[in-house]
Amino acid sequence: MTQIRTERPGRRTSWVVGISGMLAAATVVVVGLVWWQHDRGDQFPVLDSERLDEQQIVLVDVLRREYERPGDGPKYAEGVQEAWCADFVSWTMREAGRPLANPNSGSWRIPGVYTLQEYYHQVGRFTRADVGYRPRTGDVVLYGPGSPLGQHTNIVLKADGDTITTIGGNELGGVRVRTITPADTADLVGYGRF
Repeated sequence: MTQIRTERPGRRTSWVVGISGMLAAATVVVVGLVWWQHDRGDQFPVLDSERLDEQQIVLVDVLRREYERPGDGPKYAEGVQEAWCADFVSWTMREAGRPLANPNSGSWRIPGVYTLQEYYHQVGRFTRADVGYRPRTGDVVLYGPGSPLGQHTNIVLKADGDTITTIGGNELGGVRVRTITPADTADLVGYGRF
């Protein structure tokens, strides 16, 4: 009988294979991060200006400009390094001539989602998501901590059928456009009406 002798790969071969695998994984991660940082989500939607009022048109122009040439968080947060989704909403509303008023400080900038919701409650423009309200261009969407983006806010660009297309800051680190189905979105709390 002939014995077949099998040899385990040498330590050097295992080491080379391990390093090669780690380099390949690192390359995938780096390429993914670069793509992720430059992925701006959906395209900015075509909007029928005939269906928008003058203030909505001004806001959409501001939002389109920020989508095409976005700033970073400190731009929208007066130089502060913080989660900036509510800052983006505040900044774009001010740029469009519709400044908000922080209920705690009176400033145009409302840096927190909860305070943004409080503002809309105080001015009588908050509508819960579960009452069948049909959002419109310029409405601010408010999400609770259980949403896919955590506690978050963004702005409605377009409502079409059962979906809305939104634009928001600090979405995966940038300004992004997304289309969602509100009825299927966990912890969508409500809307700040434009």
